[in-house]
Amino acid sequence: MFSCSHAPMYTLETLHNKTKLLLAPLEGTETVTVLILVKVGSRYESAKLNGISHFVEHLLFKGTKKRPTSLDITKELDGVGASFNAFTAKDHTGYYIKVNHEHLELALDVVSDMLHNSLFAKEEMERERGVIIEEINMYEDNPLLMVDNVFEEAVFAGSSLARVISGSKENIRKISHAEIVNYFKANYAADNVIVAVGGKFNQPKTKKLASQYFNQPASGFKKSSFKKFSSLQKSPRINLKTKATEQVHLALGFPAYKITNPKNYPLLLLAIILGGNMSSRLFLEIREKLGLAYYIKTDLSPYQDTGALAVYAGLDKSKINLAIKTILKELEKAVNKDVTAEELKRSKEYIKGKLILGLEDSAARIQWLAAQQLLKNKIETIDQQLKKVEKVTAGQVRQTAQEIIKNQKINLGIIGPYQDKKKFLKILKNH
Repeated sequence: MFSCSHAPMYTLETLHNKTKLLLAPLEGTETVTVLILVKVGSRYESAKLNGISHFVEHLLFKGTKKRPTSLDITKELDGVGASFNAFTAKDHTGYYIKVNHEHLELALDVVSDMLHNSLFAKEEMERERGVIIEEINMYEDNPLLMVDNVFEEAVFAGSSLARVISGSKENIRKISHAEIVNYFKANYAADNVIVAVGGKFNQPKTKKLASQYFNQPASGFKKSSFKKFSSLQKSPRINLKTKATEQVHLALGFPAYKITNPKNYPLLLLAIILGGNMSSRLFLEIREKLGLAYYIKTDLSPYQDTGALAVYAGLDKSKINLAIKTILKELEKAVNKDVTAEELKRSKEYIKGKLILGLEDSAARIQWLAAQQLLKNKIETIDQQLKKVEKVTAGQVRQTAQEIIKNQKINLGIIGPYQDKKKFLKILKNH
Protein backbone atom coordinates (compact mmCIF):
# COMPACT_ATOMS: atom_id res chain seq x y z
CA MET A 1 0.00 0.00 0.00
CA PHE A 2 1.05 3.57 -0.63
CA SER A 3 1.94 5.76 2.27
CA CYS A 4 2.71 9.35 1.43
CA SER A 5 2.94 12.53 3.44
CA HIS A 6 3.64 14.77 0.49
CA ALA A 7 0.14 16.21 0.07
CA PRO A 8 0.58 19.79 -1.11
CA MET A 9 -0.86 22.36 1.28
CA TYR A 10 -2.57 25.19 -0.53
CA THR A 11 -5.21 27.88 -0.12
CA LEU A 12 -7.63 28.92 -2.84
CA GLU A 13 -9.75 32.02 -2.81
CA THR A 14 -11.54 34.31 -5.23
CA LEU A 15 -10.55 37.99 -5.32
CA HIS A 16 -13.24 40.69 -5.55
CA ASN A 17 -12.84 40.80 -9.35
CA LYS A 18 -13.34 37.00 -9.62
CA THR A 19 -9.68 36.20 -10.27
CA LYS A 20 -8.73 32.96 -8.49
CA LEU A 21 -5.72 33.15 -6.14
CA LEU A 22 -3.91 29.88 -5.40
CA LEU A 23 -1.14 29.88 -2.79
CA ALA A 24 0.99 26.76 -2.25
CA PRO A 25 3.93 27.13 0.15
CA LEU A 26 6.72 24.58 -0.15
CA GLU A 27 9.34 23.86 2.51
CA GLY A 28 12.98 23.22 1.72
CA THR A 29 13.31 25.67 -1.16
CA GLU A 30 14.63 29.20 -1.50
CA THR A 31 12.69 29.87 -4.71
CA VAL A 32 9.19 31.09 -5.46
CA THR A 33 7.23 30.76 -8.71
CA VAL A 34 4.48 33.10 -9.87
CA LEU A 35 2.26 31.45 -12.48
CA ILE A 36 -0.63 32.98 -14.40
CA LEU A 37 -3.01 30.59 -16.14
CA VAL A 38 -5.65 31.85 -18.55
CA LYS A 39 -8.50 29.61 -19.68
CA VAL A 40 -8.03 30.10 -23.39
CA GLY A 41 -6.05 28.27 -26.07
CA SER A 42 -6.24 27.15 -29.67
CA ARG A 43 -9.45 25.14 -29.28
CA TYR A 44 -11.26 28.37 -28.35
CA GLU A 45 -10.36 29.94 -31.70
CA SER A 46 -12.28 30.12 -34.96
CA ALA A 47 -10.62 28.63 -38.05
CA LYS A 48 -9.90 32.16 -39.28
CA LEU A 49 -8.20 33.15 -36.01
CA ASN A 50 -6.39 29.85 -35.39
CA GLY A 51 -3.03 30.79 -33.89
CA ILE A 52 -4.20 33.97 -32.17
CA SER A 53 -3.85 32.63 -28.60
CA HIS A 54 -0.19 31.82 -29.28
CA PHE A 55 0.26 35.22 -31.00
CA VAL A 56 -1.07 37.01 -27.89
CA GLU A 57 1.29 35.01 -25.68
CA HIS A 58 4.27 36.28 -27.70
CA LEU A 59 3.09 39.89 -27.63
CA LEU A 60 2.76 40.07 -23.85
CA PHE A 61 6.57 40.06 -23.66
CA LYS A 62 6.91 42.98 -26.09
CA GLY A 63 6.44 45.96 -23.80
CA THR A 64 4.09 47.61 -21.31
CA LYS A 65 3.35 51.18 -20.28
CA LYS A 66 5.82 50.87 -17.40
CA ARG A 67 8.37 48.77 -19.36
CA PRO A 68 7.99 49.97 -22.98
CA THR A 69 10.22 47.37 -24.68
CA SER A 70 10.88 43.65 -24.36
CA LEU A 71 14.40 44.54 -23.23
CA ASP A 72 12.97 46.55 -20.32
CA ILE A 73 11.10 43.43 -19.19
CA THR A 74 13.91 40.93 -19.67
CA LYS A 75 16.59 43.21 -18.18
CA GLU A 76 14.73 43.42 -14.87
CA LEU A 77 14.20 39.68 -14.70
CA ASP A 78 17.71 38.78 -15.88
CA GLY A 79 19.03 41.21 -13.27
CA VAL A 80 17.81 38.92 -10.48
CA GLY A 81 18.61 35.63 -12.25
CA ALA A 82 14.95 34.80 -12.86
CA SER A 83 13.73 31.89 -14.94
CA PHE A 84 10.72 32.99 -16.99
CA ASN A 85 8.73 31.88 -20.00
CA ALA A 86 5.24 31.28 -21.35
CA PHE A 87 3.35 28.54 -23.15
CA THR A 88 0.16 28.07 -25.14
CA ALA A 89 -1.82 24.84 -25.06
CA LYS A 90 -5.07 23.85 -26.72
CA ASP A 91 -7.13 24.70 -23.64
CA HIS A 92 -5.05 27.17 -21.63
CA THR A 93 -2.19 29.69 -21.75
CA GLY A 94 0.43 30.21 -19.06
CA TYR A 95 3.09 32.72 -17.97
CA TYR A 96 5.57 32.09 -15.18
CA ILE A 97 8.45 33.75 -13.37
CA LYS A 98 10.61 31.78 -10.93
CA VAL A 99 12.93 33.79 -8.65
CA ASN A 100 14.82 33.80 -5.39
CA HIS A 101 12.06 34.31 -2.78
CA GLU A 102 13.47 37.76 -1.98
CA HIS A 103 12.26 38.98 -5.38
CA LEU A 104 8.66 37.79 -5.21
CA GLU A 105 7.21 41.30 -5.43
CA LEU A 106 9.21 42.00 -8.57
CA ALA A 107 7.82 38.83 -10.16
CA LEU A 108 4.25 39.82 -9.24
CA ASP A 109 4.85 43.34 -10.52
CA VAL A 110 6.28 42.25 -13.88
CA VAL A 111 3.75 39.52 -14.68
CA SER A 112 0.77 41.67 -13.65
CA ASP A 113 2.17 44.54 -15.72
CA MET A 114 2.35 42.23 -18.77
CA LEU A 115 -1.17 40.98 -18.12
CA HIS A 116 -2.81 44.37 -17.60
CA ASN A 117 -0.69 46.98 -19.38
CA SER A 118 0.77 45.39 -22.52
CA LEU A 119 1.06 47.91 -25.34
CA PHE A 120 0.35 45.64 -28.33
CA ALA A 121 2.36 48.09 -30.44
CA LYS A 122 1.63 47.64 -34.15
CA GLU A 123 5.33 47.65 -35.12
CA GLU A 124 6.07 44.91 -32.54
CA MET A 125 3.17 42.86 -33.84
CA GLU A 126 4.45 43.10 -37.42
CA ARG A 127 7.94 42.08 -36.29
CA GLU A 128 6.58 39.15 -34.28
CA ARG A 129 4.75 37.71 -37.29
CA GLY A 130 8.13 36.74 -38.72
CA VAL A 131 9.28 35.23 -35.42
CA ILE A 132 6.18 33.03 -35.17
CA ILE A 133 6.44 31.94 -38.80
CA GLU A 134 10.02 30.83 -38.12
CA GLU A 135 8.78 28.95 -35.05
CA ILE A 136 6.23 27.18 -37.28
CA ASN A 137 9.00 26.35 -39.76
CA MET A 138 11.08 24.88 -36.93
CA TYR A 139 8.25 22.56 -35.91
CA GLU A 140 7.47 21.57 -39.49
CA ASP A 141 11.13 20.66 -40.03
CA ASN A 142 11.15 18.41 -36.96
CA PRO A 143 8.92 15.31 -37.31
CA LEU A 144 9.46 14.40 -33.66
CA LEU A 145 7.73 17.65 -32.67
CA MET A 146 5.10 17.49 -35.41
CA VAL A 147 3.80 13.93 -35.14
CA ASP A 148 1.50 14.77 -32.24
CA ASN A 149 -0.23 17.40 -34.40
CA VAL A 150 -0.53 14.95 -37.28
CA PHE A 151 -2.18 12.40 -34.97
CA GLU A 152 -4.58 14.86 -33.35
CA GLU A 153 -5.63 16.13 -36.79
CA ALA A 154 -6.88 12.58 -37.36
CA VAL A 155 -8.36 11.63 -33.99
CA PHE A 156 -10.13 14.99 -33.46
CA ALA A 157 -11.03 15.63 -37.11
CA GLY A 158 -13.83 18.17 -37.51
CA SER A 159 -13.13 19.77 -34.13
CA SER A 160 -11.07 22.80 -33.10
CA LEU A 161 -8.92 20.31 -31.14
CA ALA A 162 -7.61 19.07 -34.47
CA ARG A 163 -5.96 22.40 -35.28
CA VAL A 164 -2.34 23.18 -34.45
CA ILE A 165 -1.67 25.62 -31.61
CA SER A 166 0.59 27.86 -33.70
CA GLY A 167 -1.96 28.29 -36.49
CA SER A 168 -1.04 28.39 -40.15
CA LYS A 169 1.53 30.74 -41.64
CA GLU A 170 -1.26 32.22 -43.74
CA ASN A 171 -3.29 33.02 -40.60
CA ILE A 172 -0.32 34.58 -38.85
CA ARG A 173 0.21 36.87 -41.85
CA LYS A 174 -3.46 37.94 -41.87
CA ILE A 175 -4.51 38.34 -38.22
CA SER A 176 -5.08 42.06 -37.63
CA HIS A 177 -4.09 44.31 -34.76
CA ALA A 178 -7.77 44.90 -33.89
CA GLU A 179 -8.44 41.15 -33.79
CA ILE A 180 -5.49 40.63 -31.41
CA VAL A 181 -6.61 43.42 -29.06
CA ASN A 182 -10.27 42.35 -29.03
CA TYR A 183 -9.38 38.68 -28.45
CA PHE A 184 -7.10 39.65 -25.59
CA LYS A 185 -9.70 41.88 -23.93
CA ALA A 186 -12.33 39.17 -24.13
CA ASN A 187 -10.29 36.23 -22.90
CA TYR A 188 -7.82 37.77 -20.44
CA ALA A 189 -10.67 39.06 -18.29
CA ALA A 190 -10.11 38.85 -14.53
CA ASP A 191 -12.65 36.05 -14.09
CA ASN A 192 -10.81 33.87 -16.66
CA VAL A 193 -7.47 33.96 -14.80
CA ILE A 194 -5.77 32.02 -12.01
CA VAL A 195 -2.89 33.69 -10.17
CA ALA A 196 -0.80 30.99 -8.50
CA VAL A 197 2.22 31.36 -6.20
CA GLY A 198 4.29 28.37 -5.10
CA GLY A 199 7.48 27.96 -3.09
CA LYS A 200 8.90 30.05 -0.26
CA PHE A 201 6.80 33.08 0.67
CA ASN A 202 4.92 34.76 3.50
CA GLN A 203 1.24 33.95 2.97
CA PRO A 204 -0.45 37.07 4.47
CA LYS A 205 1.99 39.40 2.72
CA THR A 206 1.67 37.55 -0.60
CA LYS A 207 -2.12 37.60 -0.42
CA LYS A 208 -2.00 41.36 0.12
CA LEU A 209 0.44 41.86 -2.77
CA ALA A 210 -1.61 39.69 -5.12
CA SER A 211 -4.77 41.63 -4.28
CA GLN A 212 -2.83 44.83 -4.98
CA TYR A 213 -1.31 43.76 -8.31
CA PHE A 214 -4.28 41.83 -9.72
CA ASN A 215 -7.15 44.18 -8.85
CA GLN A 216 -8.38 45.08 -12.36
CA PRO A 217 -12.17 44.96 -12.74
CA ALA A 218 -13.76 42.09 -14.65
CA SER A 219 -14.22 42.74 -18.36
CA GLY A 220 -17.63 43.06 -19.99
CA PHE A 221 -16.47 41.34 -23.17
CA LYS A 222 -17.87 37.95 -24.14
CA LYS A 223 -15.26 35.20 -23.70
CA SER A 224 -14.48 32.74 -26.49
CA SER A 225 -15.92 29.25 -26.16
CA PHE A 226 -15.56 25.89 -27.88
CA LYS A 227 -17.92 23.22 -29.16
CA LYS A 228 -17.59 19.94 -27.28
CA PHE A 229 -15.97 17.12 -29.23
CA SER A 230 -18.11 14.20 -30.32
CA SER A 231 -16.48 11.40 -32.28
CA LEU A 232 -18.44 10.43 -35.39
CA GLN A 233 -15.68 8.17 -36.66
CA LYS A 234 -16.93 4.97 -38.32
CA SER A 235 -13.72 3.51 -39.74
CA PRO A 236 -9.92 3.69 -39.27
CA ARG A 237 -8.47 7.08 -40.09
CA ILE A 238 -4.95 7.86 -41.36
CA ASN A 239 -3.27 11.24 -41.66
CA LEU A 240 -0.12 10.93 -43.77
CA LYS A 241 2.39 13.77 -44.12
CA THR A 242 4.84 12.94 -46.89
CA LYS A 243 8.38 13.99 -45.96
CA ALA A 244 11.79 12.73 -47.04
CA THR A 245 12.97 11.34 -43.72
CA GLU A 246 15.32 8.50 -42.80
CA GLN A 247 13.24 7.68 -39.73
CA VAL A 248 9.46 7.31 -39.81
CA HIS A 249 7.51 8.99 -37.00
CA LEU A 250 4.10 7.68 -36.13
CA ALA A 251 1.38 8.07 -33.54
CA LEU A 252 -1.29 5.39 -33.35
CA GLY A 253 -4.24 5.63 -31.00
CA PHE A 254 -7.84 6.25 -30.06
CA PRO A 255 -10.24 8.79 -28.56
CA ALA A 256 -10.26 8.42 -24.77
CA TYR A 257 -11.74 9.88 -21.57
CA LYS A 258 -12.20 13.52 -20.59
CA ILE A 259 -9.92 14.91 -17.89
CA THR A 260 -12.41 14.49 -15.01
CA ASN A 261 -13.31 10.86 -15.77
CA PRO A 262 -12.11 8.55 -12.93
CA LYS A 263 -11.37 5.86 -15.53
CA ASN A 264 -8.26 7.86 -16.40
CA TYR A 265 -6.55 6.15 -13.45
CA PRO A 266 -6.75 2.60 -14.89
CA LEU A 267 -6.08 4.04 -18.35
CA LEU A 268 -2.90 5.71 -17.07
CA LEU A 269 -1.72 2.40 -15.61
CA LEU A 270 -2.47 0.70 -18.94
CA ALA A 271 -0.46 3.36 -20.79
CA ILE A 272 2.53 2.85 -18.47
CA ILE A 273 2.40 -0.94 -18.80
CA LEU A 274 2.19 -0.66 -22.59
CA GLY A 275 4.80 2.01 -23.21
CA GLY A 276 5.41 4.26 -20.22
CA ASN A 277 9.02 3.37 -19.50
CA MET A 278 12.00 1.23 -20.52
CA SER A 279 10.57 -1.91 -18.95
CA SER A 280 7.19 -1.57 -20.70
CA ARG A 281 5.78 -4.13 -23.13
CA LEU A 282 6.18 -2.05 -26.29
CA PHE A 283 9.69 -0.88 -25.42
CA LEU A 284 10.87 -4.43 -24.81
CA GLU A 285 9.15 -5.88 -27.86
CA ILE A 286 9.63 -3.11 -30.46
CA ARG A 287 13.03 -1.75 -29.47
CA GLU A 288 14.88 -4.34 -27.41
CA LYS A 289 13.70 -7.55 -29.05
CA LEU A 290 13.05 -6.52 -32.68
CA GLY A 291 15.23 -3.39 -32.95
CA LEU A 292 12.56 -1.54 -34.95
CA ALA A 293 12.55 1.80 -33.13
CA TYR A 294 14.83 4.27 -31.43
CA TYR A 295 12.01 5.60 -29.26
CA ILE A 296 8.59 4.22 -28.46
CA LYS A 297 6.21 5.47 -25.79
CA THR A 298 2.55 5.62 -24.83
CA ASP A 299 0.89 8.81 -23.70
CA LEU A 300 -2.48 10.24 -22.65
CA SER A 301 -3.87 13.63 -23.69
CA PRO A 302 -6.90 14.45 -21.53
CA TYR A 303 -9.05 17.49 -22.33
CA GLN A 304 -12.19 18.92 -20.72
CA ASP A 305 -14.60 16.95 -22.91
CA THR A 306 -12.53 14.14 -24.42
CA GLY A 307 -9.03 12.70 -24.55
CA ALA A 308 -6.69 10.47 -26.53
CA LEU A 309 -4.50 7.43 -25.91
CA ALA A 310 -1.58 7.17 -28.34
CA VAL A 311 1.54 5.12 -29.03
CA TYR A 312 4.40 7.25 -30.42
CA ALA A 313 7.41 5.80 -32.21
CA GLY A 314 10.41 6.70 -34.36
CA LEU A 315 10.89 3.68 -36.62
CA ASP A 316 13.13 2.05 -39.18
CA LYS A 317 11.36 3.03 -42.42
CA SER A 318 12.11 -0.32 -44.06
CA LYS A 319 10.30 -2.19 -41.29
CA ILE A 320 7.28 0.01 -40.64
CA ASN A 321 4.74 -2.66 -41.57
CA LEU A 322 6.17 -5.09 -39.01
CA ALA A 323 6.31 -2.34 -36.40
CA ILE A 324 2.65 -1.35 -36.85
CA LYS A 325 1.54 -5.00 -36.78
CA THR A 326 3.56 -5.61 -33.59
CA ILE A 327 2.10 -2.53 -31.89
CA LEU A 328 -1.41 -3.68 -32.81
CA LYS A 329 -0.67 -7.17 -31.47
CA GLU A 330 0.41 -5.72 -28.10
CA LEU A 331 -2.71 -3.56 -27.94
CA GLU A 332 -4.84 -6.63 -28.66
CA LYS A 333 -3.18 -8.54 -25.80
CA ALA A 334 -4.20 -5.79 -23.39
CA VAL A 335 -7.82 -6.16 -24.53
CA ASN A 336 -7.93 -9.94 -24.31
CA LYS A 337 -5.96 -10.66 -21.15
CA ASP A 338 -5.50 -9.06 -17.71
CA VAL A 339 -2.18 -7.39 -16.99
CA THR A 340 -0.11 -9.35 -14.46
CA ALA A 341 -0.04 -8.58 -10.74
CA GLU A 342 3.67 -7.74 -11.09
CA GLU A 343 3.04 -5.29 -13.96
CA LEU A 344 0.24 -3.62 -12.03
CA LYS A 345 2.36 -3.23 -8.90
CA ARG A 346 5.36 -1.85 -10.81
CA SER A 347 3.24 0.65 -12.75
CA LYS A 348 1.65 1.92 -9.53
CA GLU A 349 5.04 2.41 -7.91
CA TYR A 350 6.27 4.12 -11.07
CA ILE A 351 3.42 6.66 -10.89
CA LYS A 352 4.11 7.28 -7.20
CA GLY A 353 7.81 7.88 -7.80
CA LYS A 354 7.33 10.12 -10.83
CA LEU A 355 4.62 12.19 -9.18
CA ILE A 356 6.55 12.81 -5.98
CA LEU A 357 9.88 13.47 -7.72
CA GLY A 358 8.25 15.70 -10.32
CA LEU A 359 6.60 17.91 -7.72
CA GLU A 360 9.68 18.66 -5.59
CA ASP A 361 10.21 21.85 -7.60
CA SER A 362 8.14 24.97 -6.81
CA ALA A 363 7.38 25.65 -10.50
CA ALA A 364 6.28 22.10 -11.30
CA ARG A 365 4.13 21.84 -8.17
CA ILE A 366 2.28 25.11 -8.62
CA GLN A 367 1.61 24.35 -12.29
CA TRP A 368 0.24 20.91 -11.36
CA LEU A 369 -2.12 22.44 -8.80
CA ALA A 370 -3.22 25.41 -10.91
CA ALA A 371 -3.90 23.34 -14.03
CA GLN A 372 -6.18 21.06 -12.01
CA GLN A 373 -8.15 24.04 -10.71
CA LEU A 374 -8.39 25.62 -14.16
CA LEU A 375 -9.38 22.52 -16.14
CA LYS A 376 -11.12 20.32 -13.53
CA ASN A 377 -12.44 23.09 -11.27
CA LYS A 378 -11.10 21.10 -8.30
CA ILE A 379 -7.75 20.03 -6.88
CA GLU A 380 -6.75 16.55 -5.79
CA THR A 381 -3.70 16.24 -3.55
CA ILE A 382 -0.92 13.74 -4.19
CA ASP A 383 -2.33 11.50 -1.45
CA GLN A 384 -5.80 11.57 -2.97
CA GLN A 385 -4.53 10.73 -6.44
CA LEU A 386 -2.26 7.95 -5.24
CA LYS A 387 -5.06 6.35 -3.23
CA LYS A 388 -7.15 6.21 -6.41
CA VAL A 389 -4.23 4.68 -8.30
CA GLU A 390 -3.72 2.08 -5.56
CA LYS A 391 -7.36 0.94 -5.76
CA VAL A 392 -7.18 0.13 -9.49
CA THR A 393 -7.51 -3.60 -10.26
CA ALA A 394 -6.23 -5.64 -13.20
CA GLY A 395 -9.86 -6.10 -14.24
CA GLN A 396 -10.39 -2.33 -14.41
CA VAL A 397 -7.26 -1.91 -16.53
CA ARG A 398 -8.56 -4.52 -18.96
CA GLN A 399 -12.01 -2.91 -18.99
CA THR A 400 -10.54 0.44 -20.03
CA ALA A 401 -8.49 -1.35 -22.71
CA GLN A 402 -11.70 -2.84 -24.08
CA GLU A 403 -13.56 0.47 -23.95
CA ILE A 404 -10.80 2.45 -25.64
CA ILE A 405 -8.79 0.03 -27.80
CA LYS A 406 -11.53 -2.39 -28.79
CA ASN A 407 -14.61 -0.17 -28.96
CA GLN A 408 -13.11 3.03 -30.41
CA LYS A 409 -11.94 3.41 -34.00
CA ILE A 410 -8.20 3.55 -34.56
CA ASN A 411 -6.29 6.60 -35.82
CA LEU A 412 -2.81 6.72 -37.31
CA GLY A 413 -0.63 9.76 -37.91
CA ILE A 414 2.53 9.22 -39.99
CA ILE A 415 5.39 11.46 -41.12
CA GLY A 416 7.68 9.72 -43.60
CA PRO A 417 8.70 9.16 -47.24
CA TYR A 418 5.38 7.67 -48.37
CA GLN A 419 2.93 8.86 -51.01
CA ASP A 420 0.08 6.42 -50.49
CA LYS A 421 -1.68 5.58 -47.24
CA LYS A 422 -3.59 2.58 -48.66
CA LYS A 423 -1.06 0.01 -47.45
CA PHE A 424 -1.32 1.35 -43.91
CA LEU A 425 -5.10 1.36 -44.08
CA LYS A 426 -5.00 -2.26 -45.16
CA ILE A 427 -2.91 -3.21 -42.09
CA LEU A 428 -5.35 -1.46 -39.76
CA LYS A 429 -8.44 -2.98 -41.38
CA ASN A 430 -7.00 -6.50 -41.46
CA HIS A 431 -6.13 -6.43 -37.78
